[in-house]
Amino acid sequence: MKIKDIKTYPINVGSGSQLVVKVETDSGIYGWGASGLSGRELAVVGAIQHFKPFLIGKDARQIGALWQEMYRGQYFEGGRVLAAAISAIDIALYDIKGKALGVPVYELLGGKQRDYVDCFASVRFTTREELFDYSLLLVKEGWTMLRLAPAEFESQDDKGLFESRKSIALLSDWLIDLRKEIGSQVTLGIDYHTRLNAAETYSFISKMPAGTIDFIEEPIRDESPEAYGSLRKLITVPFTIGEEFSSKWQFVPFIEKNITQYVRLDVCNVGGITEAMKVAAMAESHYIDLMPHNPLGPICTAASIHLGAACSNFSWLEEVNTPAQYMGTNAPEYYPLQHTLEGPRYKVLDTPGLGVEFNEDLAAQSEFVPVEIPRLHRSDGSFTNW
Repeated sequence: MKIKDIKTYPINVGSGSQLVVKVETDSGIYGWGASGLSGRELAVVGAIQHFKPFLIGKDARQIGALWQEMYRGQYFEGGRVLAAAISAIDIALYDIKGKALGVPVYELLGGKQRDYVDCFASVRFTTREELFDYSLLLVKEGWTMLRLAPAEFESQDDKGLFESRKSIALLSDWLIDLRKEIGSQVTLGIDYHTRLNAAETYSFISKMPAGTIDFIEEPIRDESPEAYGSLRKLITVPFTIGEEFSSKWQFVPFIEKNITQYVRLDVCNVGGITEAMKVAAMAESHYIDLMPHNPLGPICTAASIHLGAACSNFSWLEEVNTPAQYMGTNAPEYYPLQHTLEGPRYKVLDTPGLGVEFNEDLAAQSEFVPVEIPRLHRSDGSFTNW
């Protein structure tokens, strides 16, 4: 079963963008994959064009060997663009192999260890009213884990203005009140999306009573494990880190030094299912659970479900299309076959491969417009992280 062609489909879905990859074989079986490098899809398309000449004609079943060739087949190995390209192709190869054998992908990973994959709701809000309305609705609908994604900077007259100290004062008060409202049975976390520094993170946590939040996601940039290590000594709230990591090696210091308490890997960024399983095993040896990043669409969701089904150390999968908010990333016109939520979780199905289909005819007819992320600035005119 030889690889015959690799096709790329950058598309606009909802308010964002996705890159879907199709790997075709000479047997007629094909597989779908996706890249997680949001906003830089065309860079990943370029990387795949470099991979394509030496992949054509290779045995599509040799997933591990092809991963090694893609990763080591250039002098400048690794990096986020190459890893995102490898991820998409790797996921597609698992889809192919599952279909060829007539089994779901999780059977290729050791079989399922759970019947359902539990999810957390990603709650994006700009005002206190939105925070409470969305959160209370989700709790009423049976969601017991909420990950808050504040975008309070968008509600100001000067959109994109972000002053960390003002944000800290505002959000800490809101969270104290929200915890009182929803009680202690709901797991509550917040994603500060690398907008703070270490001192500001300590200040934010210290403004709230113990137990207000159950974890904080990526408050500072992740390039320096040493900075995170110092911060780990200052606060007791668990960290969840890793959605931007593009290899198992980036996870090593955060796992081995117990800096993070949840592994926030993205199967479409880290190197696909092949690399994700290695990260999962590393995390298991340190009693750390997976909390996969899942902001894209049904292919990323499906790959993450199969990963979660096959791993013992799994906690929650991110979900951005909930009863409170619909981000539109799972657009049925593009994905006529996809996994669907049953309340706050996905049932682990026995559909061969990933269990997803993509409308490539629609994608081929659609114009792609690259989407840029927001760019935040301070009142003095300097730029800061989004």
